[in-house]
Amino acid sequence: MGVSGCGKSTVGRLVAEHLGFEFRDGDDFHPSANVAKMRAGTPLNDDDRRPWLLAIADFMRASQAAGRGAVVACSALRESYRDLLLRGEPWVRFVHLTGPREVIADRMKSRVGHYMPVTLLDSQMATLETPSDAWAEDIRRTPEEIASSVVARVRAG
Repeated sequence: MGVSGCGKSTVGRLVAEHLGFEFRDGDDFHPSANVAKMRAGTPLNDDDRRPWLLAIADFMRASQAAGRGAVVACSALRESYRDLLLRGEPWVRFVHLTGPREVIADRMKSRVGHYMPVTLLDSQMATLETPSDAWAEDIRRTPEEIASSVVARVRAG
């Protein structure tokens, strides 16, 4: 979890690969209306986010019920969003990728083909409610270092 451009997809894919889990990008669960709003530079509101978060939660429940591990890259910026994403379930863990705004903005500017403009970074940072119960990882480390840290924590229980 974390703001756009923090490396959720990159790190999530690595973690899933190391653990033999399925990886899903939360962006893939957005309805087309949400993508259009973000592409136009309009921040999403809670009404926009709710069906998106519930779709991700449904995927997580289905994976758990089928006995499959999964890693989902999702911004989950507010506590209420994390609650919808099954916070408190013993099989759900949140990893907060965090770092300086300047680093994240530079990453966003260098991305090709992503619909989220750097102009929405400040609204994401303003929305972010830093979780006290997530594993925090500094994005100034390499994605491989972050993934190794997360995998070690998962395996330790």
